[in-house]
Amino acid sequence: GTFAFTPVAPGAAQVYDYMIMIGFCVNAAVLPLHAWLPDAYPEATVTGAVFMSAFTTKTAVYVLARGFAGFEILAVMGVLMTIYGAAYATIENNARRILSYHIISQVGYMVAGIGIGTAMTVNGACAHAYAHILYKGLLFMGAGCVLYATGTAKLTELGGLAYRLPWVMFCYMIAAVSISGFPLFNGFISKTMTITGAAEAHHLWLTLGMEVAAVGTFLSVGIKLPYFAFFHKPDYTKEIKPIPANMYVAMGIAAFLCFIIGVFPNLLYQLLPFPVEYVPYTSWHVLQTLLLLSFTGLGFYLMRHVIVPHAKINLDFDYVYRLGGKLGLGLAKWPLAKLDNWWTEFYNRVGLSGMLLVARISRMFDEKAIDGVVDGSAYTVLGAGGRLAKVQTGKLADYIGLALVIAIGLFAVFYLL
Repeated sequence: GTFAFTPVAPGAAQVYDYMIMIGFCVNAAVLPLHAWLPDAYPEATVTGAVFMSAFTTKTAVYVLARGFAGFEILAVMGVLMTIYGAAYATIENNARRILSYHIISQVGYMVAGIGIGTAMTVNGACAHAYAHILYKGLLFMGAGCVLYATGTAKLTELGGLAYRLPWVMFCYMIAAVSISGFPLFNGFISKTMTITGAAEAHHLWLTLGMEVAAVGTFLSVGIKLPYFAFFHKPDYTKEIKPIPANMYVAMGIAAFLCFIIGVFPNLLYQLLPFPVEYVPYTSWHVLQTLLLLSFTGLGFYLMRHVIVPHAKINLDFDYVYRLGGKLGLGLAKWPLAKLDNWWTEFYNRVGLSGMLLVARISRMFDEKAIDGVVDGSAYTVLGAGGRLAKVQTGKLADYIGLALVIAIGLFAVFYLL
């Protein structure tokens, strides 16, 4: 045996291989095993959320890339993740919850690239993991600064912060255009590499799904969140806490790296597992991306009154778990309750009645048989004792006479024998 972790061929995978893969899919927040992520990240501390967003799911992506590249089910689930996360982020109100849903969406690109399994898509998945660490960490820094300064991350309670936290707004927008895939930023390099790899592998529907998710990403993280947090309600007058200098420095470093990798992608290519033969800055890639994002911005402008955030709780896949709970309660209330009542009635009529009959027979046996033998023996001993007591008169002549009678009796017995 060995503990060596080697790649698993899709056609030779055993049950235990799939069990290992499912375990890491939970870590990667693959649908429908994702509900832990949007529930956990928004509740973390400002610093904790940054570290969690950067590293938690990436360990699973690393293992999937090492061991399960080429599993088509991962490609399908990855694209579903990209669309699902972007859709829920669009209707969410809490800024950190929006970013949490977009972790699901962005990890979906990585999982899809791994599932397609070509050299370019696996490179794209790994590149997107590196890029995601930077821009998602920066996004959570920005949301954390807003939470630190105002005490809330709900868009319905924010607005006008661009004028009071300009550096936070600037750095956040660097991260927002990075995750949206704007040219000159790291997200453009990694996202287009993955999507182009899917197209070259002739996965039309997967490619289309990732393009649709890219629209949702820019709509929710690149436009909706900054608009309602930084530009909406310019008369926002609530008192805010000053941001410490170290938070500004950290955001500046992350923003610089997002830009520098987008301008010099070879810095990223050196870290990828396969040789890279991909040129991101072609006229087609740049024009296609700008057109897609421009129409997304136009769509937001036309629908800005429709996608206004609301102070409500959106039911996620937790609703399915609730249905399971309701089903369990329904079973407990009707079929199981009926079965319990029937069993109780059967027990009372048959079980208890039988036990009472056995108890009556046992009592009669105890009283007539056991007690009869014991009491009879006692009465016999008492009777014999009474008769022997009459013999003990205390007179010597009586004892001599009794001895003679016994001696004569014994002599007669021996004589007869």
